[in-house]
Amino acid sequence: MDNIKKYFKKFFSWLLNLFRPRYEVRVSWNKEYGDSDDKIYISKKIMVQKDRHLKFIDEDSKLIEYRCAGGNNYISMMI
Repeated sequence: MDNIKKYFKKFFSWLLNLFRPRYEVRVSWNKEYGDSDDKIYISKKIMVQKDRHLKFIDEDSKLIEYRCAGGNNYISMMI
């Protein structure tokens, strides 16, 4: 009986994740987007989005955090 509950919870969680929004986060180290230094992430949840601090969880459930004294250059779009 415990296995059935576990699989049902897993299935329900999977089903809910189909309808949650995803974000494309593009981080650049200079003010020019589209260079070779850009990094692109697909994010499940953006936790902190400020001028000097960016913190989010990517698709692999890893916590990614960028801090910069001079300000971060990033673009986040819902996909």
